[in-house]
Amino acid sequence: MARQVTGAARRVADAAEVLRDEKFNARRIELAEAALETLGELGFARTSLREIAQNSAFTHGVFHYYFSDKLDLICCCVRHYKAKCVTRYDDVVATATSRDELTEGFLGKLAATLQNEARMHRLWYDLRSQAMFEAAFRKDVLEIDKSLEAMIWRIASRYAELGGKRPASSPAALYALFDGLFQSALLKHLAGDKTAMPELLDEVRHLLPTVC
Repeated sequence: MARQVTGAARRVADAAEVLRDEKFNARRIELAEAALETLGELGFARTSLREIAQNSAFTHGVFHYYFSDKLDLICCCVRHYKAKCVTRYDDVVATATSRDELTEGFLGKLAATLQNEARMHRLWYDLRSQAMFEAAFRKDVLEIDKSLEAMIWRIASRYAELGGKRPASSPAALYALFDGLFQSALLKHLAGDKTAMPELLDEVRHLLPTVC
């Protein structure tokens, strides 16, 4: 009987610990969401936890409680944002029944994210550059890069499949190609170049049939 009670108590304690962890992680995500706007505006180097707190509804102490330092917060922010990004095109991939339909769906969402989420993409490229110097970022950056590579591969594979073909390049090569085009367009867009978006869309429209 005592063993049964002990076992039950342990299960209750374990369940309570899981619940605490879930609440803790949910709070971190809430704080990360609040911090993203400031980080996207100012970037990594020019942002401190105090500045993030001043531009949010949370105190400096709250951020310090849930995050060990600025690096911890920024990694959480970018992981959270990119986790949503990598599924952006999944509906298009799942529902497209022709190459043209997939192309138009992909380009529509590509244009929308460049227009509406430029600062978040800028933060990602900032973090990826910082990972060259800051070891604390490297694991997260490499994992995010792999998830984005898989995202591009899903698009390319489906496009090729709809044409009865196979992609002509490796997942890594395709990702590097599309990412390079997007990063270049992002820089032009942030600089106020009105040709950045139509040029990106034209490049991708002509590129897809050559690599898939």
